[in-house]
Amino acid sequence: MSFSSLLPLPDLFSQFNRLRVLVIGDVMLDAYVWGRVDRISPEAPVPVVTVQRREVRLGGAGNVLLNVQALGAEAVVCSVIGTDQAGDQLQQQLTERGLNCEGLIRSASRITTIKERIIAGSQQVVRVDTETDAYITPDERTQLIEKAKALIPTCHVVLFEDYDKGVLSREAIAEITAFANDHHVPTVVDPKKRHFLDYQHVTLFKPNLKELKEGLKIDFNVDRPAELASVVGQLKERMQLAGTLITLSERGVYIDFDGAQEQLPAHVRKIADVSGAGDTVISIAACCVALQQAPRRIAALSNLGGGLVCESVGVVPIDRTRLLEEAQRLGV
Repeated sequence: MSFSSLLPLPDLFSQFNRLRVLVIGDVMLDAYVWGRVDRISPEAPVPVVTVQRREVRLGGAGNVLLNVQALGAEAVVCSVIGTDQAGDQLQQQLTERGLNCEGLIRSASRITTIKERIIAGSQQVVRVDTETDAYITPDERTQLIEKAKALIPTCHVVLFEDYDKGVLSREAIAEITAFANDHHVPTVVDPKKRHFLDYQHVTLFKPNLKELKEGLKIDFNVDRPAELASVVGQLKERMQLAGTLITLSERGVYIDFDGAQEQLPAHVRKIADVSGAGDTVISIAACCVALQQAPRRIAALSNLGGGLVCESVGVVPIDRTRLLEEAQRLGV
């Protein structure tokens, strides 16, 4: 597979429309409770929040699905959620947004992850997480793998979105990756700590700087290009990766892929909220990998998209029109 294509940007964005992207990982609900605080509780020294409105949104891998969809591609979910009320809400959210649920498995033995934020004015008062990070059962893991294998031949790229909540395991990662490689379907990964080193032989691996240091248990000076390049080289060799894209926050991104090694600076922006930026980066990267774009194009467009969503408050998917306009203006 050669990653040298550099389609004109309008053609590239048109090609996004024909893609089918399989997203495997931890889908969850983000819940928000907005209210006001007028007094302190007589029961304990905590504020009393009078609720004004509530909202439920897709979170975790769900935000990746929304980003893939926002780019114009078909997003296909492959995950395990509960048969509880939250699971019903989550499936309803997926369905209402026109997302493909062919790979969704409901489990009577599992609770659905909810991250609930209580917000008074513009201040988050507390976050309440209802979740488990226990692994899905062996039977559910078999179902997940079989769902993935049935869907992979119909998809253009597999995107692992791992939040360490138990849907993905070493066995599932290895078997699904091997199957995708056998069918020449590229794999891209947004890892977390528990399975960092388990994503062997994938096409593109996208940790952030903190995850890179913790995953390899190594410290280095990221501002020294030679040290960064050396550590990334160690990562690629240890995990037998085709390529890696490292997000470096205000330092931009570094890509080592298909013979190219390059760091691209971040674009200067007025940052409102960095939440969800990584989801946008991996979604854009996956679509570009599916279309065999050149490494610099993959890094530049992903870097640009991640910055754009940081200008909005809260977790929001990428605005495809604005991304195209900015990319054309900057000559990405």
